Amino acid sequence: MKHTISLAFVTSLALAVGVLAQNPPAQQGQQQQQGQQAQQGQRGGGGGGGQRGGGRGGRAQVIALSTTAWADGGVIPAKFSQAGAEVSPALSWTSAPENVVSYALLVRDLDAVGSNGVDDFMHWLVWNIPGTATSLPEAVPHGPEHADGMRQISPSGPYYRGPAAPATGPAHHYAFELFALDTRIDVVPVGASPADTRAAVFAAMAGHVRGKGVVTGLFKRN
Repeated sequence: MKHTISLAFVTSLALAVGVLAQNPPAQQGQQQQQGQQAQQGQRGGGGGGGQRGGGRGGRAQVIALSTTAWADGGVIPAKFSQAGAEVSPALSWTSAPENVVSYALLVRDLDAVGSNGVDDFMHWLVWNIPGTATSLPEAVPHGPEHADGMRQISPSGPYYRGPAAPATGPAHHYAFELFALDTRIDVVPVGASPADTRAAVFAAMAGHVRGKGVVTGLFKRN
């Protein structure tokens, strides 16, 4: 199922752009926003770096991001988690803006606290996905940089890290956020901590986001 967010919602994300260069994404006021989004079924639309203005002064376009692995907002199968095979799900998108140079993808747990004071936990960050792409396959191969220029990190290495919420307590909300950019990101995937690399990628994205799509899921171990 496709997950579509309103233009007004995307526009509200612009409030975070001015601080991306000094702070990791999702650091400013995100907890309150997450509570509102949970009630609306829109968890995950914030702090990844959504922007107004894109690279040429226009508003960010809504991208229809979807996965065949689960219904948007539904339960993520164990296959895509740390309790299973831990392969990345297939993702596809439509309604992207024209002349996209690259895409970036952020996967994060909205209910876990990360390092450096951020109020989410990054599971996977991929950038420099070719602008001609309309999908990512299931089980993206490991490696910091692919032949097509795509780069990736996670807290434990250059590969996808699946959901891992414990059996105790409620299921966690996981957001898969895709950003269409009018530039490539000149940040290397090695040599810095994952938190610092994430901050550098989103600082480089500031002012270049032309579209965004989100798909969410729930997970807890059995």
